[in-house]
Amino acid sequence: MTDQPTADAIDDPDLVLGIMRFGTATDEQTAFTLLDAYLDAGGVWLDTADCYSYWADPEGRSGQSEAVLGRWLSARPGARDRIRIATKVGCVPVPRSVNPAGTEGLSAEVIEAGITGSLARMRTDHVDLYWAHRDDLAVPQEETVGSFLGLIADGRISRWGYSNAALWRFERARGIALSAGGTPPTAMQLRYSYLQPRPFVRDHIHDHRYGWVTDETLNYASCNPGTGIWAYSSLLNGAYDRSDKPINAAYDHPGNTRRLAVLERLAKELGLSRTELVIAWMSNSRPKVAPIAGVSTLEQLEEALRGSRLRLPEDVMAQLDEPW
Repeated sequence: MTDQPTADAIDDPDLVLGIMRFGTATDEQTAFTLLDAYLDAGGVWLDTADCYSYWADPEGRSGQSEAVLGRWLSARPGARDRIRIATKVGCVPVPRSVNPAGTEGLSAEVIEAGITGSLARMRTDHVDLYWAHRDDLAVPQEETVGSFLGLIADGRISRWGYSNAALWRFERARGIALSAGGTPPTAMQLRYSYLQPRPFVRDHIHDHRYGWVTDETLNYASCNPGTGIWAYSSLLNGAYDRSDKPINAAYDHPGNTRRLAVLERLAKELGLSRTELVIAWMSNSRPKVAPIAGVSTLEQLEEALRGSRLRLPEDVMAQLDEPW
């Protein structure tokens, strides 16, 4: 058994368990095993979305990940008090005749229906962190922000944040919320890893144009305490250590060649896998970037947890940060 999570663990996680594939690529029994192990290891945060994983379902259905989590919570009395749930709204696919972006978007109607469905599937009465999954420029931002503030006011969510949104939109949402006397967004979820792709090729490897951590993002978080950064695709789908998962060609440039050499050398010197070292680098960085680890085996989970618990010496961090 583990103690209740501390405030630091709640607000500033070293590792988030991503459960996107639970219920589709990862069967329910395996998902339960991984959730049990994460909980027993003192893990706190789980990250999912209402659209996961429609692309992996033969009928294109959404919500399987949340539904598996709900069944796990029902089978584990007391587990809900020990974990924190983050889920998202706005990316369930719709015909482009309904929305040119091809997803539901962030209207008040969609957000209300989204939280209602998510809570029902997860068999809980609140979400600890609710993400706007993808920005929606077609809906007035005042409407979107007002909907999230309403969910905070009625207790169905505790915090909210933006995923895959430009930084200026995050800051504008913050201003709208504060002007209304409400709680501003407190976190951003974006793509980030030790290696970075060449500029302006990003749309070739992901469809979220503004879904990236940049130097400006890091500077913003440093200058605005209380703003968290969560990183998805932090392990490049396993490419750091798996020969069957090649690094995308968009990452092929001299800066990454130097970074990979340093990563390989330090991993050998420290007796770590490159995956462990990447996770440690992210959670030791300032500002911290919380890696979201999507795992499908206990071995992968244990590796991610080991990396998140490492506290790297300043000279190691300096060597990892230097080569570009």
